[in-house]
Amino acid sequence: MSDKNQLQVEAIRHGSVIDHIPAGQGIKILKLFQLVETQERITVGFNLKSGALGKKDLIKIENTRLTEQQANQLALFAPKATVNIIEDFNVVKKHQLALPEFIAGVFHCPNSNCISHNEPVESYFRVREVKGAVRMKCKYCEKSFTQDIVSERY
Repeated sequence: MSDKNQLQVEAIRHGSVIDHIPAGQGIKILKLFQLVETQERITVGFNLKSGALGKKDLIKIENTRLTEQQANQLALFAPKATVNIIEDFNVVKKHQLALPEFIAGVFHCPNSNCISHNEPVESYFRVREVKGAVRMKCKYCEKSFTQDIVSERY
């Protein structure tokens, strides 16, 4: 393969790479997980060619190491994504994504009557998979939602 076809996005020295994001989900992940708030350089690729997915999105965040918990939260929108930790341009760790048991402080409850809108509490959802669909149940109002409904507010 020629150099022209190999590097579509510049390599990073230290940080995290979220790869194999389904096309169109990258911008949602950037917003929902407030990745742009890091003040670090972020390189994003949308609709990149992918053998496995056809098209994919990619996010590279310099000088930021995503934890396993943070990586697992990404599994809500990109279950087959990979999160690589980079040091000196080399992959030193790969997070294997799995749905988290809970997710806190990322989404607001879509139920406008939920107490979490009027009290100084952090949102908290239990996460489970039901018949292949991801469901999130609010700790406070106990209503259950799909991840798409919860994330629509962003």
